[in-house]
Amino acid sequence: MKKIRIFTFSGRQFFQNFIIAIVLILTCSMAFFCLNLTPVAKIVNGAYYSGNKNSNKITLMINVYWGTEYLEEMLDILEKYNVKTTFFVGGTWAVQESDMLERIVSDGHEIANHGYAHKEATKLSVQQCKQEILQTHKIVKELVGIDMNLYAPPSGAYNKQTVTVANELGYKVVMWTEGRDTIDWRDHDSELIYKRATQNCKGGDFVLMHPTEETKNALERIIIKLQNDGFKLCTITENLTQN
Repeated sequence: MKKIRIFTFSGRQFFQNFIIAIVLILTCSMAFFCLNLTPVAKIVNGAYYSGNKNSNKITLMINVYWGTEYLEEMLDILEKYNVKTTFFVGGTWAVQESDMLERIVSDGHEIANHGYAHKEATKLSVQQCKQEILQTHKIVKELVGIDMNLYAPPSGAYNKQTVTVANELGYKVVMWTEGRDTIDWRDHDSELIYKRATQNCKGGDFVLMHPTEETKNALERIIIKLQNDGFKLCTITENLTQN
């Protein structure tokens, strides 16, 4: 008669195998969790230089202290192509151009903070830096009811103190992606602005521009080019999401 072998584990063996199984499960779970938390944005010294690099998203971030006379047409172009973006507004501008601020908001664009009086944050004390952000926050909140949470330092000047102050106030510091500054405030050349905004773009890019006449003239072509290249033009906040 054929003997049947019965395998049994001692209590100690069972406990050891149980512990090994738990460790493997926890290790795999942590690896999956960490993978999903891997930053997809480029963050340097606490400032965001890009959004989701694994996506097809690009943001045309528009800093506004002047150039209101070109904004209406720029907004019309953005609307024509169903593009939503982020406008970083100065406090002094918002007070003087509240109607235009309301138009930007009503069109569905994101409003963000560009300081009150365009002072370089690196030259300010902690209290002065707070005041620049808080004054603008209060103005925008009173005018259009929005609590902003993104801050673009004027002139791109920031340091550790700037980031610390902004973070304490509930803000992320946002810069432009390297090579994606149109420098339209200096170089009044639509072709050059177009080239800087569209050449060798990658997912997650933040393209910096201002409401200049030349940017207005180049904007439609910029949008068409980027959309034809398969990019989705969106706000900074959407660009920062992993989806």
